[in-house]
Amino acid sequence: MAPPKRKSGGRVTPPAGSGQSETGRPGASSRYTPPVPEAAKVSPQWVPVLMLVLLILGVVVIMLRNLAFSGNNWLLLVGLGCILGGLYTATKWR
Repeated sequence: MAPPKRKSGGRVTPPAGSGQSETGRPGASSRYTPPVPEAAKVSPQWVPVLMLVLLILGVVVIMLRNLAFSGNNWLLLVGLGCILGGLYTATKWR
């Protein structure tokens, strides 16, 4: 025998467009917050400086590894890490 069907039911939460909570007050999403304009998004001055320092340091470390320390692969990894850090910092520059 099948279980009995629900006798009561219906919507428990308010409809999405009402903007009202169960207490009748406006919900948190009832106000429109405009996006931040592109002109207001400005990076701090240290972001491009850090980017250039990391990129130049990475290139210098890789050049030193090839010219002076030919047997050490750790310097290659450090140089590549600095270059990748510079590229990551470049993505944060506005």
